[in-house]
Amino acid sequence: MSTPASTFKPLHPLLADWARTDGVAWLFVFKAVFAALLTLWIAMRLDLPQPRTAMTTVFVVMQPQSGMVLAKSFYRFCGTLVGLIVMLILISLFSQQPVMFLSATALWVGICTAGAARNRNFRSYGFVLSGYTAALIGVPAAQHADAAFITAMTRVAEVSLGIVCAGAVSALVFPRHASEQVRATVRRRFIEFVDYISKALGGNIERAQIERINAAFVADIVGLEAQRSVAVFEDPDSRMRSGRVARLNAEFMSVSTRLHALHQLMNRLRVEGATLTVEALEPYFREVSPLLTAKGDPVKNAADAVHAAAQLDTFKASLPKRIRAARLTLDPAANGLEFDTAAELLYRFVDDLHAYAQTYASLAVPSHAREQRVPRYVPKTSMLAASVSGVRAFIVILILSGFWILSAWPSGGTAVLDAAAVVALASSSPRPTQMAFQMAGGTTLAAVAGMIVVFALYPLMDGFMLLSAALVPFLMLGAFLTTRRGMMGYGLGYCIFFCFLAGPDNVIQYDPSGFINDAIALVISMLVCAVAFAVLLPTNAPWLRRLLLRELRLQVVTASKARLNGLATRFESGARDLLSQLDALAAGNEALQRDALRWLFAVLEAGHAVIDLRTEIKDTGNEHMKINEAINQLASLFDHPSSSRFQKALSATSIAIDDLRALLESETKIDPRDERHRLQRMLSQLHFIRTALLDPESPMASLNSGEGALNAA
Repeated sequence: MSTPASTFKPLHPLLADWARTDGVAWLFVFKAVFAALLTLWIAMRLDLPQPRTAMTTVFVVMQPQSGMVLAKSFYRFCGTLVGLIVMLILISLFSQQPVMFLSATALWVGICTAGAARNRNFRSYGFVLSGYTAALIGVPAAQHADAAFITAMTRVAEVSLGIVCAGAVSALVFPRHASEQVRATVRRRFIEFVDYISKALGGNIERAQIERINAAFVADIVGLEAQRSVAVFEDPDSRMRSGRVARLNAEFMSVSTRLHALHQLMNRLRVEGATLTVEALEPYFREVSPLLTAKGDPVKNAADAVHAAAQLDTFKASLPKRIRAARLTLDPAANGLEFDTAAELLYRFVDDLHAYAQTYASLAVPSHAREQRVPRYVPKTSMLAASVSGVRAFIVILILSGFWILSAWPSGGTAVLDAAAVVALASSSPRPTQMAFQMAGGTTLAAVAGMIVVFALYPLMDGFMLLSAALVPFLMLGAFLTTRRGMMGYGLGYCIFFCFLAGPDNVIQYDPSGFINDAIALVISMLVCAVAFAVLLPTNAPWLRRLLLRELRLQVVTASKARLNGLATRFESGARDLLSQLDALAAGNEALQRDALRWLFAVLEAGHAVIDLRTEIKDTGNEHMKINEAINQLASLFDHPSSSRFQKALSATSIAIDDLRALLESETKIDPRDERHRLQRMLSQLHFIRTALLDPESPMASLNSGEGALNAA
């Protein structure tokens, strides 16, 4: 009796959902285990001294997407070579002086850890490996300096084999590409941004929702840059579009800032009762959202964006003339400066939106002129925070090295080289103490599993097939743990150190005391790292958040003083990168995250206006001392916020506004005509800065001691 096909229909959505979630995780688990066993087999066939080093490398570099594996492998290989060269130099200089050698190693690991904290994504991994490889090769080799070069070469060969096998399996066996995720992110973000534009310009959105949407946009911006940086390793097509994806990210940052500034200004005008200005501009706002469609339908891909870009081009070309006509019909009772400021922001927003749509549309073809002269995303990391990470690593290595020398513990060298890896890896985590503790827990589990494998199963194994069958369940356990949310540290510690402790060599040594000593050394070194993260300027202490908030505010100082070439993108990306770090530190604390977001808005509004002003001043060729003084006072305010500096910045801005107004009124025929328009744009930017300073929702509001200042302005 056959079962009706309709009874299986309810299973299809469930299977599809499983394939997108747990199915992907299990595919990664099987690929990681297969790559590890393939690496082990080749290493044994090549008779490498320590096949387990090659197998460990697989779990270190293996990632769900092939581009991530290739990127991580590339930086691991580069870091390994640098660490090898440095360690050969240190061995040649200090191999006969253990104290000097270990001190130099600790210093090198500290420098590399600071570099890892300073950089982002897989570039930081190159710094981690430069320090860790130096310890991995140098600590054992220094005890037998005559064989140091051969030992170093074999370690590089084993690491390289693991890199090649992990990359090959990831790219050839059911590959998952980062480029697909890039396309999905770009498409989804455009659709969501169109919806946000409609709500924001229509006034149908609350501030809490604005904060949630902008926080999601920040995560998207940082995430897309990370995806783009690894997608270039996958195929030529991704590399051909990489510049436009970077441009798209930069243009999205700019247009989202413009939209927020315009929305905030209109809200302020509504609060102040400037209904005439609001009513004059609202018809233009309602026209924007329908333009971002393809013949009335939502834009679904880059090809659809071509029509939207053409519609925006037509709207942008007609906007200045229409705005001037509306300005002439404005009631004399309305504040013309308010109208001019809002109109200027509207035009700049439409201009940036048009550029964003053009770049999105250009992704429909393999090559395009917009690929050239790309503004690059520039991450921002506190040099002081990175230096603290380096000093912390230096101290940890010194403490464990001193304990090794004083105690003559046979596994002391294992503790030192493990600490070099853990302290660097955990430093790049937002919760380093938790990561180190989790890795210690995973290593403890790996030690128990390793004892079972080495002393109970290996003596019964005969041949590689049986060996693989014995290893598969233990390796799958660790790989599975790495796919579970909140258990990454356990999985990472288990996978790496199960291979380190129980990974088979061509000649297996059955040494229970040595195994137990090494396991204890691994766990102790991780606990020491965890204690160091918790005690030595811990990352969850208020000092780091205050430091990052200050770095965020200093972006306005950068906008005021740095060279203008590429400044807008450096400013935008740096501010959002700092916010992503603040969000990671304040995970679960909505009040702190909301406060950081409010500071981001204040910084973006002020910084963008300052960059626009400096650009206009540069184009005029005049000094404009009053405007420069206003910019300097604003930078001083964001450098060290205080009531006195707030009043100075507000006063300097008002004086600059009055000065420009007088100039425009006294010279009714400024020649050429573009010069008058430029002065009017500068006046609008100054007025926007003043309204931003007086905004009661700004984090600067508490510094405004003048009662009724908002109404007076």
